[in-house]
Amino acid sequence: MGLIQRLRTIGPGAMVAAAFIGPGTVTTASVTGARFGYALVWTLGFSILATIVLQEMSARLGLVSREGLGEALRDQFDNPIAKWGSIVLVVAAIGAGTAAYEAGNILGGAAGLETITGVSSTIWGITMGVVAGALLYTGKYKLIERALVGLVAIMAISFLVSAALIGPDFGALAAGFVPTIPDGSVFLITGLIGTTVVGYNLFLHASNVQERWSGPAELSDCRTDTVLSILIGGLITIAVLVTAAAAFPTGTEISDVGRMAEQLRPIAGPYATLFFSIGLFAAGFTSATTAPLAGAYATTGALGWDTDLSAPRFQAVWGVILLVGVSSVLLGGSPVEIIVFAQVVNGILLPIIAVFLIIAMNSDTLLGEYTNGTVSNVLGGLVTIIVVWLGVRTFLTVTGVL
Repeated sequence: MGLIQRLRTIGPGAMVAAAFIGPGTVTTASVTGARFGYALVWTLGFSILATIVLQEMSARLGLVSREGLGEALRDQFDNPIAKWGSIVLVVAAIGAGTAAYEAGNILGGAAGLETITGVSSTIWGITMGVVAGALLYTGKYKLIERALVGLVAIMAISFLVSAALIGPDFGALAAGFVPTIPDGSVFLITGLIGTTVVGYNLFLHASNVQERWSGPAELSDCRTDTVLSILIGGLITIAVLVTAAAAFPTGTEISDVGRMAEQLRPIAGPYATLFFSIGLFAAGFTSATTAPLAGAYATTGALGWDTDLSAPRFQAVWGVILLVGVSSVLLGGSPVEIIVFAQVVNGILLPIIAVFLIIAMNSDTLLGEYTNGTVSNVLGGLVTIIVVWLGVRTFLTVTGVL
């Protein structure tokens, strides 16, 4: 299969990339690059590999079993307490979490448009919410997929061109792939991994591969899509970090990534500003669309509801998540208490999902001959150990212990 043919297979994986490259990722990568230069690029290298490992399992689960991760989780337990406990955990963490982070997605994308046009981010935020809602309301998977694939392409071009215009130090960039942990960097290492290895993307991927492909015979295309899309997404995040590392002296503090584009103007001229702002908008809009979609897949699957994009309950779930995001823009801020809650529960949920995913991937009943091999189990186990550490650290951080 040639490169062009492989690129044509991209779809569900690109939606995963669109979901994890949001304003939070741009913020974390920018802050990291400005504060530590290229020293933590290796963290993104690990994050890309970890994401590929878990997302490949999730995609294989959906493609072979024809169940979403929410449905598989619901069917895994015979004990009513375990079953409903897992359902409540999924609905609370994924549903409330995506709703809370939706505000940041919309505000981040609106900040990029404000930098370009000078029009208030509030107006752009409302407009983004309406457009994202209209796209999801069509219920047409292919249309949604194509729109998001296009926006991922825009992000790739925007952030890569921005990084090129800044002019990175390629020697320092290469050295950054050698693992080091500078003083005071552990929190940002956690953040970089946590913004790439995202729990709700496992639900999104297991469901959307079923919209694109019909069964195990297309597993090769599915894997190609997963690997290429996540590699492209990781490259975009690295480009953001490189832009900040090249633009600012090491140790610089960035408090508002929405203004970072403006700060690039005297360093690299108006074009870098333009490209970075367009990329920031695309990052915000893609996440503002995929977060409600992922929340709807996870919630309806766990509750045993219809997961069809046109189903009334499915639309109601993503509608509520989107409404929370737009309402937060109108109120001039994000619901801090809900975000803290979401961080705590999502930090705990990710390792639980990873453990369950590995258990499910070894089920002969569920997957038959497509269960995990030794390599997949070892890699999945290593990633799970690390995300368990991330979960514990996230919990201790937001509760003030660390």
